[in-house]
Amino acid sequence: MMKNVELLAPAGSFEKAKIAFLYGADAVYCGTASLSLRSRAEVEDDDLEKTIKYAHEIGKKVYAAINIYALDENYEEIKKQARMLNDIRVDGIILSDGGVLEIIKEEAPDVDIHISTQANVVSSHSASFWAHNGAKRVILARELHKEQIKDIIKNTPSELETEIFVHGALCFGYSGRCFLSDFLASRSANLGDCAQSCRWAYNLYAEEKNNPGNLMPIEYDKTGTYIFSSKDLCLLKEIPEIIEMGVDSLKIEGRLKTEYYLASVVSAYRNAIDDYLASPNTYDYTKYLKEIEKVKTRSLTDFYFNDRNNKDFQEFEGKQYNPNFEFGGKVIEYTENKSIIEIKNKLFVGDELEILIPRKNRSI
Repeated sequence: MMKNVELLAPAGSFEKAKIAFLYGADAVYCGTASLSLRSRAEVEDDDLEKTIKYAHEIGKKVYAAINIYALDENYEEIKKQARMLNDIRVDGIILSDGGVLEIIKEEAPDVDIHISTQANVVSSHSASFWAHNGAKRVILARELHKEQIKDIIKNTPSELETEIFVHGALCFGYSGRCFLSDFLASRSANLGDCAQSCRWAYNLYAEEKNNPGNLMPIEYDKTGTYIFSSKDLCLLKEIPEIIEMGVDSLKIEGRLKTEYYLASVVSAYRNAIDDYLASPNTYDYTKYLKEIEKVKTRSLTDFYFNDRNNKDFQEFEGKQYNPNFEFGGKVIEYTENKSIIEIKNKLFVGDELEILIPRKNRSI
């Protein structure tokens, strides 16, 4: 019998957490701007408390991120937040720094510890190390092949949970630990202030060997070349294999994405997981993929999951654009007689509207 698998969604605000739960997330992860790796996230201590209280009322979970690589001046705030999270009974704290782990064990002894992908867990030895030091869960590095994931699950303590990313942005840095942003823009990705330098367009020049100082442009096209920029991860097709191998939690990236993006992606993965568990022999990922493709994200890749030598994950055009679909609006109040919709785009007579319904495919 297959064990339950958790669908874990990002929550860049309290409102986004509610949307994630509405569209099928079992848990969300969030964090304050100063201590998680999203300095522009709209979450403060009060929002964390509201999110946790709301989640527990509906039987869901919340994991708080304190996954910066902390400087000494960060530790007083970390201690304060750890005590607060312990008091309001957050379900887990995501961290990557050994110093932060020691503080959490002291200040939040009742909270489960989850090791962030920033810690670069790529082996059973590393996973076991964290387990022996108090971790309940390890979030494995994105660059692992499926056979490596299976080996880690097989060769680590049975009580240690595993979590992997199944959808969202990929970083050019090792498991997301990047120094390029700090170097180019004085904004440290490891402290939550990434300038997304690997998404920029670059112009390259080569110096002629026999003519020093004479630079020849290396051109891809008129827009330059996106040499670092990757496609987005999408493992919808691999959902059956991921569930069968025993992964505990499937994680979606994107705390700074829109509410529409969140609803669409969470809904697709929720339906995919439920449909596979209900009828493994008829699983068809293509209908969920069509829903994902309606969202204006980047092109999609399975990265290294199926092939450690895969090179087809570079995003040459920098973005994906689907002109056939736009975010029309958000229903902010619903009754049988009247609904209030917040319009998000221009609407014209003759436009066809699709409604994204929780736990169902879209309806027209």
